[in-house]
Amino acid sequence: MLEEMLTLNTVKLAVGCQAICIFVSDKTPAAVLDKLFDIGISYIALRSAGFNHVDVTAAKHLNIRLARVPKYSPFSVAEHATALMLTLNRQIIHAHNRITEQDFSLDGLTGFDMHGKTVGIIGTGKIGSQLASIMYGFGCTIHAYDNVQNEQIKVSFGVRYVDLQTLCSQSDIISLHLPLNKETKHILSQESIGWMKNGVMIINTSRGGLVNTRDIVLALKSGKIGYFGMDVYEEEEGLFFEDHSLDILQDDVFARLMTFRNVLVTSHQAFLTKTSLENIASTTIYNLDCFQNGTKSGNELTI
Repeated sequence: MLEEMLTLNTVKLAVGCQAICIFVSDKTPAAVLDKLFDIGISYIALRSAGFNHVDVTAAKHLNIRLARVPKYSPFSVAEHATALMLTLNRQIIHAHNRITEQDFSLDGLTGFDMHGKTVGIIGTGKIGSQLASIMYGFGCTIHAYDNVQNEQIKVSFGVRYVDLQTLCSQSDIISLHLPLNKETKHILSQESIGWMKNGVMIINTSRGGLVNTRDIVLALKSGKIGYFGMDVYEEEEGLFFEDHSLDILQDDVFARLMTFRNVLVTSHQAFLTKTSLENIASTTIYNLDCFQNGTKSGNELTI
């Protein structure tokens, strides 16, 4: 409720405007949209590909148009997912910390060859397909799960589409690249984790709500999950994108995650490359120009 009130308090900044521009961390529920409509907002430009932070149904009811940035750089997110895999696998953080203390021992730093491992990619849109290309380069066997199959990656990278249970049970590494909606929320939870190999690596650079974090913690404690890399967190609002270095961490689940040696967290930065930022800015400006000129940009949501 406090977070919603804080969002409502920012609405007054848009008085006199016809459009606003928001980021992925800007929650826009129905109550906020009602206020925006009341002051004359008829267009929202999202600086993101995802739109789960906006009540799309309420926006449609109010005839508030929404435009997003459907592709800014699939390479940036896929490469960040790969960076998390390699950093966890080869113990890069721990190795670096040892060196800074002049400890040059190798105990506990053993990784595994990526070559020959089975990688399960859940979601094969632009980012998931790019990850398939990278994993193919490593010599991995690639399984995929998606309602829509990408024929090109099947031919080019030998991707095999399977059901979710098969992907979970056969993959050494699982990487998430899905939008967050009612169907995908907690797609990885106690049941699907139970299908996985012992010691599996899970990477999430998509949306925090795709995994049930409490179930992840339990699986980390039991050893079922051997590595967990996350760039997103289902309760990241008010936490990520801000400096809390002088604060007491109030989120007990996140605090528990941070105690695991085999967990690597980044603060929703997978998109953060110069190329991505330039593409986000140019596409957002294009969307707003189209609105001002009375045309449709092609990036508007039609849900």
